[in-house]
Amino acid sequence: MQRELADPRLTGMPSITRVKVSDDLSIADVFITVMGTPGQQNAALNALKHSAGLMRTRLTKQLTLRVAPFLKFHIDEDLKKELALQEVLQKVADENAELDRKRAEAAAAARGEQSPADAADADAPPATDH
Repeated sequence: MQRELADPRLTGMPSITRVKVSDDLSIADVFITVMGTPGQQNAALNALKHSAGLMRTRLTKQLTLRVAPFLKFHIDEDLKKELALQEVLQKVADENAELDRKRAEAAAAARGEQSPADAADADAPPATDH
C-alpha cells in the first residue's frame, strides 16, 4: 500500500488484518491497523478511503476481474481489544508466578529450610569492617 500510493498520510506501517466481502461480491470491508497515535491512524484511514477508487481499479487489472468490489476501509478495533486482553492475561500470569514464589519461600521457611536466595547469601564470605 505504501509503495503504490505514495501518500504522506500513510505513516506508521498500515497493515491489512482482515477483509470481509459481501455475498454478492460488490463490497469489501477492509480492516486495517496502523502503528502510531490516534491522529496518525485517522490520517492513514482517510488516505486509504481517498485512494479506494484507484486501488479498486488496480485490483480489477491485477486479478483479471470484470468488476472489483467497492473498498471500504475501517480501523480494526477487534485487534486492539485482543492485544489489551493479552496484556491483562500476561499481568495475571506474572502475578501468579510471584505468588507461587512467595508461597514456596514461606513453605520452605516453615520447614526450616533455606530459600535458594538465602542459601546463596550463606555461602558468601562474611563482610568485614576495618
